[in-house]
Amino acid sequence: MPTPRRTNSKINLSDPQYYFNRATSWLEFNQRVLQEALDDRTPLLERLKFMAIFGSNLDEFFMVRVAGLKQQIEGGVTQCSADGLTPQAQLEVVREQLQPTVIKQHQFFEQELRPLLATHGIHLLSFKDLHPDQQAYLGRYYEDQIFPILTPLAVDPAHPFPYISSLSLNLAVLVRDPETGREHFARVKVPNGLPRFLTLSSELKSSEPHQNARWIGVPLEEVIAHNLESLFPSMIIEAYYFFRITRSADLDLETDTADDLLIAIEQEIRKRRFGSVVRLEIQTAMPEAIRLMLMEEMDLQVSDVYEADGLLCLNDLFALRDLPFPEFKDQDWHPIDPPFLHQVTDLPSPESLQASDHREGTDFFSMIRQKDILVHHPYHSFSASVLRFITAAAHDPHVVAIKMTLYRTSGDSPIVHALIAAAENGKQVVVLVELQARFDEENNILWARRLEKVGAHVVYGLPGLKTHTKTTMVVRREGGKIRRYGHIGTGNYNPKTAGLYEDLGLFTCREDLGADLTDLFNFLTGYSRQRTYRKLLVAPVSLRDGMLALIRRETDHARKGGTGRIIAKMNAITDTEMIVALYQASQAGVKIDLIIRGMCCLRPGVPKVSENIRVISVIGRFLEHSRIFYFHNQGEPGLYIGSADWRARNLDRRVEAVAPIEEPAIAQQLQDILDILLTDNRQSWELQPDGSFIQKRPAEGEPDRGTQNVLMDAALRSLKSHIPF
Repeated sequence: MPTPRRTNSKINLSDPQYYFNRATSWLEFNQRVLQEALDDRTPLLERLKFMAIFGSNLDEFFMVRVAGLKQQIEGGVTQCSADGLTPQAQLEVVREQLQPTVIKQHQFFEQELRPLLATHGIHLLSFKDLHPDQQAYLGRYYEDQIFPILTPLAVDPAHPFPYISSLSLNLAVLVRDPETGREHFARVKVPNGLPRFLTLSSELKSSEPHQNARWIGVPLEEVIAHNLESLFPSMIIEAYYFFRITRSADLDLETDTADDLLIAIEQEIRKRRFGSVVRLEIQTAMPEAIRLMLMEEMDLQVSDVYEADGLLCLNDLFALRDLPFPEFKDQDWHPIDPPFLHQVTDLPSPESLQASDHREGTDFFSMIRQKDILVHHPYHSFSASVLRFITAAAHDPHVVAIKMTLYRTSGDSPIVHALIAAAENGKQVVVLVELQARFDEENNILWARRLEKVGAHVVYGLPGLKTHTKTTMVVRREGGKIRRYGHIGTGNYNPKTAGLYEDLGLFTCREDLGADLTDLFNFLTGYSRQRTYRKLLVAPVSLRDGMLALIRRETDHARKGGTGRIIAKMNAITDTEMIVALYQASQAGVKIDLIIRGMCCLRPGVPKVSENIRVISVIGRFLEHSRIFYFHNQGEPGLYIGSADWRARNLDRRVEAVAPIEEPAIAQQLQDILDILLTDNRQSWELQPDGSFIQKRPAEGEPDRGTQNVLMDAALRSLKSHIPF
């Protein structure tokens, strides 16, 4: 019989040495994104995509995380994070870690990717490198399309320093008056409404010195820069320099009631554009006098300035990813219809479904009545599963109510159109719209008002809590009784991101989960202090305690000589209490694998603390977004999926739902997914005790086992065999 193990109670598991900093851990994640751009195994145009994602991620990091640290410093906060750093110390570490990475990004693009693109006939050129005919063509384009939009803004005693919008690209222009000899400063904003890279017409592409070019583009700002005389007639253009700023984007809400939330958020969105500046990006060549003036006007320190050679705002490289050269891209992926739909006959599309055609709704619901169904996006089609479910409910005469949470959805959302149709068809429609979904507030306000106009009940959430759970409940009258159908997911009800994010969704009509969904929606829409649920683990009332209990159960098994095993897949783990519980489990002998895409404050592989914990991160063409939790339980595994990471905000300050998986076939599907992730040798990175990551690579002669390629292949095989993967 195995010998029971005891944990080492003398070790202080709250010691800062056992934790990584949240901000620097996030920067490590973004480094892994950048590495996909640096990796020559990544298709050429996909490398540009990852270069752009790195920059876009960094913008949000400054708008939210760096802005938050600065606010703490201004507020006099000196409390240390779990890793022992004050807000000021964290800001300094961020700068120290980030500056060389930004330099690396720009140098690699200018010195490696840009020349590599040119060897394949894809030329991103400076204006000065163009043939005279090409320059003349862009000069005419400038006069017709760009010049009328531009507004030069002088800076002098009569003209105060202008407002600079966040994330805008600008020219700092020095001009000299030939009559007085005086030098003046002006700012010109690069307009947002035009393409960042202007494409030369086809008849000019083959001009010398770039014959046989497949595509030639020129940055918009350079076309403006070489035509500045039109903005400053009779003045001498001395110099120009590009710069870009980032402002804080966090909303500062002070509302105690849900009734005030809509108005409060609308007011804060209008104020967001005037948030304090948290970063200034400049060209290395910018003179000291100009950078000091910009810093003074925007109340910035030297540590807030990031220099780069070449193009600023590499986020716009997204546009080049769309060039029509498929040989330089990942092979197109078209999600398959989930295998269970193969049993549904005469299945029309959601768009063609009419109120008079009820067969689809009945057939779809009958499939769910047979057993729970799991869908895995983007391998399974979102429109053929989740959207079809909601569309079917909207038109099915037996459906009496649809209740749904909306955290983020697309601009022209077919989900919302289906809900509007349901309301117009006389069904009770209840929609919890989360107005505080960062950067989607305006979009959600628009949809909320459209839904209200057709008679849907729109709720804006609970004061002090974000509603992050991804749940839908359809109430259907069948044979004189009511049956509830539910969808519990890990991702947003957004058809666009469903093709880019990896997520899971469970369709069920189990009575216990239906009753729990009823209680959850009553909690969200009415006055309820619901503390217990039959099956669901719900934040902020039961999820933390429920997950801790599951971890401690594995710990107890190991202490008694049994097998302890935990596998958890999440976006992030930063909560100290959850990390301590995992450390205690590791000390007891529980084998723990964590699949964490982003931030991880847990330090693995520390002797006597976390030597039984392994942490990997999987980065690929799809954003790993699902949350899966596996607990061995002495051979009777418990598996869960849901919307929550192990972060304080998810466990304590958001409404989240995590559902148990009780259908054996689905449990096996999830275990198979976890096994594929854990054996990945292409897209996987392993976290080291010192905080660095080592990318896994196939051994000599070993085939690539990239998770997402494996799952795409499995999906295609299931399409042929009609067997779920």
